[in-house]
Amino acid sequence: MDRALQPSHSSQDIEVSQPLRDRTLALAGLFQAARLAQQLAREGRAESAAFYASIQSILMLDAENIEEVYGGVGGLTLGLEIVRDKLAARTEAPYLEIAKYAIGLIHLTGQLMQHPEMQQAIRRGAETAEAQMKFFESSEDGENVHPNLVEKLAELYAQTISTLSPRIMVNGDHGHLSNPAIAAKVRAALLAGIRSAYLWRQKGGSRLELLLRRKRIAQEAGKLLEGLRES
Repeated sequence: MDRALQPSHSSQDIEVSQPLRDRTLALAGLFQAARLAQQLAREGRAESAAFYASIQSILMLDAENIEEVYGGVGGLTLGLEIVRDKLAARTEAPYLEIAKYAIGLIHLTGQLMQHPEMQQAIRRGAETAEAQMKFFESSEDGENVHPNLVEKLAELYAQTISTLSPRIMVNGDHGHLSNPAIAAKVRAALLAGIRSAYLWRQKGGSRLELLLRRKRIAQEAGKLLEGLRES
């Protein structure tokens, strides 16, 4: 999906901490998307700034770096807080549900990587949506995503990722999930999760790392949040 975000072969020119930083940001994007899907399904709403950043990440196909994908580290505040506070412990039921979605998205992304034609279909769909952004103006506060854009991305998810198995089964309030607008937002959030999981895998992320380096990743997320507070 990304040419500009392929792993670099000149790693000697990059700080040792950069790969961990990049993976932490991508993982935060994944957990943020999973949390947004959970919020929408259970509460019928999602944090607007986080939803905006996650949706925009789908359209940022040729960014120069991870931060640019999300409009800056600040766009991942929600996800970084989840990684910092919950990744190491993983004991609370709400987090376990988020983790379940995240693991499912990682699995589906692994399948996606074996289907280059589907990757191209997603890229074409995202490029089309990006080209039509002038018709999908956000509000003046820059944090509300136009429903037409959400619908387009939700349809892209349904036509591609939803055909893979096993599908992500999102639990929540039936009244919310039966609302077409909210259901579309859930699918768009899941597509954003696929985007982040793809980046995470590109940067060398693996399930083994999640098992063995959870504490270090959580600490890195804390450092990134501290940097936001100081800036």
